[in-house]
Amino acid sequence: MTTAGLVFGLLVGAVGTAYADTVVLAVAGSVDQVLTNIRDWVVGILAGLATVMLTIGGVRYVLAGGDPGEIEKAKTAVKAAGIGYGLAALAPLVVSVLKSLVGA
Repeated sequence: MTTAGLVFGLLVGAVGTAYADTVVLAVAGSVDQVLTNIRDWVVGILAGLATVMLTIGGVRYVLAGGDPGEIEKAKTAVKAAGIGYGLAALAPLVVSVLKSLVGA
């Protein structure tokens, strides 16, 4: 028996019976709570993507080496990051408008 076969046999033999438990990730008590959760997710995703775009734009700008085309691409990425941060800042306003429309 090879070493790999021995390790595989030990790993398979060490695995016990797995029991599946019901996992509840979130329980919303009202429409207001659902909309608040959606707002939090949207703000997080937008801020994360904007941060990635800002990082990409900064790295492109540093590595441009004076190339006007690369500098323009870097500026476009930084502008996109600014738009993303702006949308993340406006997400609570959009959710409050949705709350007023739904009546929550």
